[in-house]
Amino acid sequence: MSGLLDGRPRVGYSYSGKGATGLLFDSLRNLTVNDVKSIPVMVRDKTSVYDAIVTLFVEDVGTLFVVDEEGYLQGVVSRKDLLKAAIGTPDLSRVPVAVIMTRMPNVFTADPEDNILAAAKKIVDYQVDALPVVREVSPGKLKVIGKITKTTLVRQLAEASN
Repeated sequence: MSGLLDGRPRVGYSYSGKGATGLLFDSLRNLTVNDVKSIPVMVRDKTSVYDAIVTLFVEDVGTLFVVDEEGYLQGVVSRKDLLKAAIGTPDLSRVPVAVIMTRMPNVFTADPEDNILAAAKKIVDYQVDALPVVREVSPGKLKVIGKITKTTLVRQLAEASN
């Protein structure tokens, strides 16, 4: 059934009390970040700002996740960060991305088991474009296993409304 009607044997059908909006949010409440995460684009902390800008455009993303040589999350760099660095810096190939990134612990993250509505609330509350989806390997050591973005969330909303 569509969820609007409840069916009972020998009684028939009755209105469930849920409107289309209620059903939409029920379907979204059941989705976890792990269900909708996408592939993250990562750069090393020693990558130059110039190379980070090239990566951002080649990969067609708005946020890069910065990792160390062991692959642990060190920070995040956004389009705005790269634009600010590009203004007035004569040689972007000499500046490592670690200089301009937002560093841990100031990076907001999502757990794979988080509900997507909770992730959406973080994106809105903290005014960020993307959250790295992380798994804690050991205390303070986070592995990036995905990303959740505004685009991902809007796509889920559009799919759930069909």
